[in-house]
This record gives sequence, structure tokens and C-alpha cells, in this order.
Amino acid sequence: MGINGQIEINAGVPQQLAPIRPDVVVVPIAGEKDLQTDETIKKIDDQALGILGDALSTGAFTGAKSECLVTGLGDNPWDARQVAFVGIRSDGRHDTDVLREASALAARTCRNHRFRSAVLLLRGMDLDGRLVQVASEGISIGGFLDNRYKTSTDLSEPTSFSVVCEGQEPAGFTEACNRGAIIGKHLNKARQWVNDPAGHLTPRQYAAEAGEYARLAGLDVEVLDRGEIQKLGMGLLLGVAQGSVEEPRLLVLRHSPKIYDRGHKSGSPDELLALVGKGVTFDSGGISIKPASGMEWMKKDMAGSAAVIGAMGAISELEIDRDVVGIVPMVENMPSGTAIRPGDVLTGAGKDTVEVINTDAEGRLILADGLWHARQLGATHVVDVATLTGACVVALGNAASGLFGSSDAWVAEVKGASKRAGEPLWHLPLYEDYAEQLKSEVADIKNTGTRAGGACTAAAFLHHFVKESEWAHIDIAGTAWLERATGTRTSGATGVMMRTLVELARTEGY
Repeated sequence: MGINGQIEINAGVPQQLAPIRPDVVVVPIAGEKDLQTDETIKKIDDQALGILGDALSTGAFTGAKSECLVTGLGDNPWDARQVAFVGIRSDGRHDTDVLREASALAARTCRNHRFRSAVLLLRGMDLDGRLVQVASEGISIGGFLDNRYKTSTDLSEPTSFSVVCEGQEPAGFTEACNRGAIIGKHLNKARQWVNDPAGHLTPRQYAAEAGEYARLAGLDVEVLDRGEIQKLGMGLLLGVAQGSVEEPRLLVLRHSPKIYDRGHKSGSPDELLALVGKGVTFDSGGISIKPASGMEWMKKDMAGSAAVIGAMGAISELEIDRDVVGIVPMVENMPSGTAIRPGDVLTGAGKDTVEVINTDAEGRLILADGLWHARQLGATHVVDVATLTGACVVALGNAASGLFGSSDAWVAEVKGASKRAGEPLWHLPLYEDYAEQLKSEVADIKNTGTRAGGACTAAAFLHHFVKESEWAHIDIAGTAWLERATGTRTSGATGVMMRTLVELARTEGY
């Protein structure tokens, strides 16, 4: 499984393999030192008529991260026509992030050069299952191309990649490749949803598509309509929804392996991990309407929910032995004669009353009801993911997502999972001062504080609804979308935090 649902996996000494006949062989390289010390690189450069050596000597190619050199290739064990050297860090470190980026660059290079098949040669590093997995993930991430709404395009995804390791095959090589491909497949589905126009991906359509996707992945699916949401008393979710003609939905996904008696379950029998995602399919701001400039990107305001749904699909397909529930409230936030107004008071499912100061702070309202539902289902550990605040973008830019939590121990677990997944998080505070800003004279709490510390006051609002659960909040406002392509990633949706959620579910104990 992989970019196109199919990835070939071969292992062994390349010279001993039967010819694979790909369009290109992709070789990660750290710089001139590799050419001087690595016999495989020397041999490949000879087959490429010394082009690599010439480029390194002139500085046209240095082996730095995100660099790529493509050239013709003579006789070689794979019977390939060309070779692509992709740069990794010049200090020679081969950590997981670098290999994932190199693999993504390899796939993107294949797409841009219209290569249909490729061999990725892993060499000169201490290969283990983790590195093989991230190489496979990188291929799926970098090869992703979303041209569904174009009538014609010059580019297409590669059809196959063979991941080949030089020398001794690492333990679990095939399983690791498959694992990375499964994660990449579900991540790319999440990216497609975020890229979808809001006029297509309404709450009802989103719930229908995601529900079918989840059933095919083996999850138990429950889709609640307005009437069922009303029976749960979710006045915050319904309050946001009332400005739109589009009906709200609440999607609940369950992964319940029920294998406690097998003696190898990751968590204890009374543990339930809940993943809650913000599913605002379009955010105009409501009565507190946003400026026109950039509003077209507000289709991405459901990126947190896409990460949760994608993660749940991967968790199920990977057969992770932990009970996990995914909860996704889905709405549009629109201005109209029926929309909530600044100054209105709403009542949440947990009976807390909320004074609405700003209707553009709607994500925290629907998440509050989602978090309440997680507690009702017995969640002991909760993570919510949301494009929640512009303040987080100001604080962290697009280099890292913001992380808040109810305990240092749980924050450390989530942050550890994000590090292993290659998705940076930065821990931000939840001081009592932020909660003080949310005190209301007419209700239990108000939905915004002052402009100062906006990401922190938003997290403090959510914290009010969590009660005793271990809880973490991840603000992905700055990381969910790329306006411009980078060396390894296409513009548009990133699928950020989906890998982290899967990694967290795989964590042995908390």
C-alpha cells in the first residue's frame, strides 16, 4: 500500500536483486564525504559518468537537505535509466525526520519528472524498523497530488516505489514498510478532505463520506443528526450551527479491539483514549465576520477533524491494541438572521452556560460539547486537535503547533509521540490568569478574553469543560495549511497531527 494504494517492497544487496527496471533510482546522500567513503556511491557515480562528483566539486549540489540532482545512469543492477541524488543533512546524521523528508523529496522529484516507478536505496545508516517506516511515510507524503478539481494537469503520482536496503535486511522490514504506507494513505485522505471546497464538503456530506471511509477501515460508526444532538443537550454545537442552512452532524468513531484477555494490550482495561477534532467545514466568523482577504482558506477550519478521522482509520487498519474513540462535531459558521449574536448565552451539554462575546470564537464552543461527550463515553485520556486561534500563528508561525495540557505527564506523552512522528509541538502555559479573563458577569464563562494571550485563553476555555480527564489541546492554526510548496511538501493541506495521534495510540502505556 502507498501512494496509489500499492508499494513494492524489496530487500537485500542491490547487486544480487533481479533487475527491477524502474525509471529512476533514488539515493539519499549527505555530501562529498559519502562520495569519498562509500563504495556504493562511488560505483553509482561512475555509472552516472561522474556527474555527482562534478556537481559536488563545483557546489552545484552539496547534499544539503531538500537538494536534488537528477542525471542519466549507465549499466546498473536495477536497469534504471536515471538516478536522483536527494540531499540529507550535511553533518551526516540520518535521523527519522531527515529520512522522511528525503523520501518525500524523492517522491516529489519522481512526480515532477514524470517518473512512474522508482527504487529508493537505503544505505549507509543504521537501519531499523522505525527508519524504514518513515521512509515509506515520506514516499506517500511527497508523492501526494490532489488535482481532483482540475480538468487537465501535466503531473501525476508515481505508480510504484520499491524500497531497497543495502546489506542485511533489518528485522521487520516488510512490516515497517507496510505500516508507513498505511499511515501515509490515511494521512493523504485527510489532506484531501481539508483541500475540498466548502461548498462540496458540507457537514452532511463530510459526515457521509467520513462515515463510509471509517466503515471500510473497520471502525464502528455513529452519525448523529440535529435531533439526536438536541437530545444530548449540545447547545454550544447547535448554537454555532443555527446560522447556516446546512445541518450539523456529530460523528463518533470507535476502535474497540477487546483483547484484554490476550495479555498484550497497550493500555489497561479501564483506559479509553479519545481524539476530538474541530470540524468547522467553513468559518465565515458568523456575525463577527472575518475580513474578505483570505476567507477562501477558511475551508481548512476542519483540519483538526480530518486528522482525527484519518488517525482513526490508520489505528483500525494497523490493528492497534488500544480502545480509541474519535469524536468530530461538524458545522458551518455563517452569518444570517438566525445566527447567534455577541451577547447571547448558550447552554452546553454539561449544563455550563457560555456568554458569546465573539461569534468567530466558535471552534472552542463545538469542541466543548465534544469534550463533554468524550467524558460521557468514559474517556480517561483526551486529545483535541483544532485550527483554533490566530494568536497561535503569531506565537509559533508554521514551524510548530501549540500544545496545552492538564498535567505535565500527559503533555510529555503527547509531546514524545509528536517527536517520534516528526511533527513539532511547543508546550504553552495554562496559568490561572488566563482563566480569570474568561469570567462572565452573566454566565458561567465567556468564550473569549482579551487580545493578549489569545491561544492560552482559548485553551483555558476548553480546560473548563474537561474536568478530571487527562487532556491535551493541540492548536494547529499555523501548521495545517501551506500557502506555498516547500522542497518536500505540496501547497495546501498538510494533514498535521494525524501521525502524532497514531503514534500516541501505539504508545505502550501512559
